[in-house]
Amino acid sequence: MPQRKSTMSTAAAVSDFTCKLRERKEVAAGTMAFRFEKPSGWIFKAGQCLDMTLLDPSETDSGGNVRSFSIASDLHEETLMVATWMRDTAFKRVLKTMLIGTAVKIEGPSGDLVLQDDSTRAAVFLADGIGITPFRSIVQWAAKEKSPQRIVLFYSNRRPEDAPFLAELQRLENDNLKYKLIASMTEMKKSHQPWNGETGFINQEMLGRYLEDTASPIYYIAGPPGATGHVEQCWNE
Repeated sequence: MPQRKSTMSTAAAVSDFTCKLRERKEVAAGTMAFRFEKPSGWIFKAGQCLDMTLLDPSETDSGGNVRSFSIASDLHEETLMVATWMRDTAFKRVLKTMLIGTAVKIEGPSGDLVLQDDSTRAAVFLADGIGITPFRSIVQWAAKEKSPQRIVLFYSNRRPEDAPFLAELQRLENDNLKYKLIASMTEMKKSHQPWNGETGFINQEMLGRYLEDTASPIYYIAGPPGATGHVEQCWNE
């Protein structure tokens, strides 16, 4: 039976440090990426996450000043990147407007949503919306390391406009012949961009068409609460 990797675990050698915001930009409709300084020698595995604490924020609410984020950058990048859907909370309003150079506290890494050691079994990633962040880290790392691991990434969004990192995930297919992207849009009637790829939610039929020759893959699932129900049905049908 295929194995699902859990996102709930902790890693050894967790550390904490402060780092400054270097850059922020919109990477999809309503989604922003934030790049911070990365301490020299700080090590994490592609796919892991961190906890971020705002220091002396200008406002706060019942959600508090700490959030957990998957690390969207890979080990080779000079900065540490996280990306998030910009809900209207005090934490995210502060994150969106704070000055470049503002420091935050980082704790981590943690999590075990990392590529398995058995390269004889394909890794199948099922991502919904902002759930792409840990997989962006992994596929970037795999391309740069020339990993022999076969990776198939299924990526669901409402529209191309809503899909963080879509263009670079498409380009990575040229850099890594072991990697395949299947992006699917569920609400193209609301889009202003052309789309020639898959449409509809990721389901058993779609998986079967692309994984017909794949024996005993290991599945990884990531996405915002509620949205991953569009992927979980693959396990129930």
